[in-house]
Amino acid sequence: MNVNLPAISIIIPANNETDFIEACLQSLLDQDDTCACAEVIVSANACRDDTVAKAQAFQPRFAVRGWDLIVLDSPEPGKLGALNRAEAVTNGPALAFLDADVLCDAGMIGQLAKALATKEPRYATGTFTLQPARSFASRAYGRFWMELPFMKSAAVGAGLFAVNRAGRARWGTFPDIISDDTFVRLTFTPQERIQVPARYHWPLVEGFAALVRVRRRQNAGVEELQGLHPEIFVNEAKDNVSIAKLALRRPLAFGIYAAVQLIVRLQGPDKKWTRGR
Repeated sequence: MNVNLPAISIIIPANNETDFIEACLQSLLDQDDTCACAEVIVSANACRDDTVAKAQAFQPRFAVRGWDLIVLDSPEPGKLGALNRAEAVTNGPALAFLDADVLCDAGMIGQLAKALATKEPRYATGTFTLQPARSFASRAYGRFWMELPFMKSAAVGAGLFAVNRAGRARWGTFPDIISDDTFVRLTFTPQERIQVPARYHWPLVEGFAALVRVRRRQNAGVEELQGLHPEIFVNEAKDNVSIAKLALRRPLAFGIYAAVQLIVRLQGPDKKWTRGR
């Protein structure tokens, strides 16, 4: 264990992330010097590929930088259990939760650690950016989706969110829910949420069918939270954006988005675990 106390602990849940984990970890290795010391915990759950071996191969490189990289390997499936197991070994005064397919710009970790260096409960995330999509449907959907009220609001936190210990004290272990990022974000008021300038890059799933599957899952996650924790939705904040005007500006993109929404509405929410890629 590194003798220096980490400024932040970064938790990466990982289930069969062989195509993504190396780039994710490399983006952390490439962080600038605004964060002198951090620890990274890859919490693998029920992996059937070489995710664990690929993560472990990065340990010497993190050691050279002076950061700890801990790789947990559990046969038990489930993201929430992976988060809870990883939290049990953290040492930092702040916790960042990072999806394995997300890439962080070089200043991200230092900016998050600085934003959370307060005794007041705080939530922080970076500036959300979509990675370039390959398929026509995903590119069109993404263009429209990024201009919706929720995506225009500050501190979206999809794929990357962080809290200090005072903020983390607001809930116990992660509950068995679909949308952990929404649950955590809405545990904080808009005034307690911080968006730092550094960008992080989130991949939209590829293809129309995958968009439908993932959107069904997202809707199910929101519906679940509305049933289990309706009180947190007072903390939702959205900019006023006219969907009609947006549709006129981007008619083709709106057509793809509306078609996805229509099919999801006809099928109903997907309450099973769903992976789009």
